[in-house]
Amino acid sequence: MVESRPFGITADGDPVGLITLRSPSGLELDVTTYGGIVTRLLAPDRDGQLADVVLGHDTLEPYLAGTPYVGAIVGRYGNRIAGGRFTLDGMEYTLAVNDGMHHLHGGERGFDKVVWDAETRSNGVASGSEADVTLTFVSPDGDEGYPGALSVRVTYALTSDAALSIDYEARTDAPTVVNLTHHGYWNLAGHGIGDVLEHELSIAASRFTPVDETMIPTGELRSVEGTPLDFRDPTAVGSRIETRDQQLGFGGGYDHNFVLDGWKGDGALSPAAVLRDPASGRTMEVLTTEPGLQFFSGNLPDWRTVGKGGAVYGHRTGLCLETQHFPDSPNRPGFPSTVLRPGQTYRSTTVYRFSAG
Repeated sequence: MVESRPFGITADGDPVGLITLRSPSGLELDVTTYGGIVTRLLAPDRDGQLADVVLGHDTLEPYLAGTPYVGAIVGRYGNRIAGGRFTLDGMEYTLAVNDGMHHLHGGERGFDKVVWDAETRSNGVASGSEADVTLTFVSPDGDEGYPGALSVRVTYALTSDAALSIDYEARTDAPTVVNLTHHGYWNLAGHGIGDVLEHELSIAASRFTPVDETMIPTGELRSVEGTPLDFRDPTAVGSRIETRDQQLGFGGGYDHNFVLDGWKGDGALSPAAVLRDPASGRTMEVLTTEPGLQFFSGNLPDWRTVGKGGAVYGHRTGLCLETQHFPDSPNRPGFPSTVLRPGQTYRSTTVYRFSAG
C-alpha cells in the first residue's frame, strides 16, 4: 500500500511530499521527497509490538534548518574526499569544503538538501516488492564542483520478507565520481529510547581503513584482529567504545569504514552487518553490493535536538551503517574505483532485513 501527502514547502517555494509505504510483513515506511529522507520506519519486536526504529522529525522545518544527515540520501559522494580535491583523466577538480579542510557527503548542498521527483507503486516493480517509490534527480554539471550532469534514481521498496531494499542507479554525460548511500540513524529499541550502547553489532569484515587525525584514510587496509574494531562476533556497541585507542580517539568513537569480506565486485549481495537490540529482540541484517560499510556510532556530543513526538536526540542515541565505496577513493588508486563514465550505469543495492526473537 502506498499513500502520498504534502509535507511542506522549501524556502525556494518547492512543494515537498511525504510518501508512506506499508507491507503485510509488518513494516511501514515514511520517506520525504526532500533529501530522500526516511523519516519513520515501523518494525515489530518479539511480541509483535511496533516501534519506530529511525531518528527523525515530524515536520519539514527541522530538516530545512539542518541535521547531521538524519535519514537522508547522501551524494554525489558519501563520506570524505581529502582537501576537497581529486584528479580525473589528468584534470583536477575542486569541490566544496564543508568538513574542516575536507569535502563531506556531497558538499554544502548535497543530495540530502534537494527536492526529488517521486513515482510510487503498490505491488511495485522492484524484485519481491510489495510497495515502492522511485525518487529521481538530475545534478547539473559543476554541481558542488563535480564534473558531468548526473541523472540519479533511488528506489525504496518494502519486500515480502520484511526488508527495506534501496536500489541506486546513476548515469553521467562526462567522467565523474559517484558514491551514494543512505544515512539512517538506527535505534532498534525505538527512536526515543535512550542510547544504542547496548545494541549488539557484528560486521562481516576482517579489515578496516584506518584514518589520520582529520578522518582521512591512510591507504592501509588493516586487520581488525586485537583492536576495538573487531566486530566479527556480536559485540555490544558500548563495550569498547571508551578504549584508549588512537583510531577511536580520532573519531570520538566509531566512525570507520570496514572492508567487507564477501564483496566480489560482481553486483551480488553479500553480508555486511547484523544489529540486534537485546531488550526488544529486534534484529536488522544488512546486505549490500558495496565493498565497504561505514559504522558511525552517533558521536555527536554537541548535538541535542527534539525529534518525533518530543523525543530528545543527542550523543549516541542512534547509529549509522552506511554501505559505500571507501572514503577518499578518488585519491586512492588502490581502493575500488568510484569513477563513472558516459555509457556506464552506476548500480548499488542495500537491503535492511528485519526479524525479532
